[in-house]
Amino acid sequence: MVDRAAYIAVDWGTTNRRAYAMASDGAVIASAQDDRGVLALGPEDYPAEIAALRARFGAGPVIAAGMVGSSRGWCEAPYVDAPATLERLADACRDVAPGVRIVPGVALRDGRRPDVMRGEEIQVLGAIRAGGAPPTALFCQPGTHNKWVETVDGAITTFTTVMTGEFFALLRSHGIMAGLLDGVVSDGAPFRRGLRRGIASSNLAATLFEVRAGLLLDRLPRSEAAAYASGVLIGADVATRDDLGRRPVHLLGGGRLSALYAVAVTEMGGTPVIVPEGSITAGIHAIWSLSA
Repeated sequence: MVDRAAYIAVDWGTTNRRAYAMASDGAVIASAQDDRGVLALGPEDYPAEIAALRARFGAGPVIAAGMVGSSRGWCEAPYVDAPATLERLADACRDVAPGVRIVPGVALRDGRRPDVMRGEEIQVLGAIRAGGAPPTALFCQPGTHNKWVETVDGAITTFTTVMTGEFFALLRSHGIMAGLLDGVVSDGAPFRRGLRRGIASSNLAATLFEVRAGLLLDRLPRSEAAAYASGVLIGADVATRDDLGRRPVHLLGGGRLSALYAVAVTEMGGTPVIVPEGSITAGIHAIWSLSA
């Protein structure tokens, strides 16, 4: 057990969970990551999961963010409407058990296009709070559902969710190209060719079928198909932005996927800035401080 923890912060996602024993000054004392995401749990399982976390990290308060507060999680925490700040998120946290609070997500309800997020808001606002990005900025958080997030004076004002990663996963596992995209995806000539093709494409569905045709007609080696297709999808994603050359793009999450998006942003004339790690815990710590 961790004795010095002031509270436990949990980033509770769809498939994975990251838990942190937190000191009162926001320092991470200990952490753990596992596959106990919301898809692995039913609503009746969460009290035991909280008890196990407390047995490991100490019997303090728990603040959980992410999909745990969705309709598929433990208990739904209603969305906060944009513009959303850390203060508004803290005020709207839902108490679900003694000493356990769930952070709400953010919604776009007005205007022509609805959108929602859960978990990404903590990372964006945490990056600002930790000094990893300015209060007014453009963020990109690559993942299964890539998020383009805009902030003004420390508030999330608008965002766009793009199903880029999910499309690639579906192409890999279902349909006519299943089994053909098992190669390694990394930066290199095949990825960059696909990237330029995706940026120039006006019909993504047709451009993706070119991958299949290229394989059949020996114009695309099978070993390059996955990287090329990934490049097409990421290129089409970044090409929807017409503002990349006017301000830096703050990339969240790190890792291989963020590196690929950095290449794509550069190809579009933008300047990628990799946000240092620690945004999630900085955001949750701000919520804890505001709620204390």
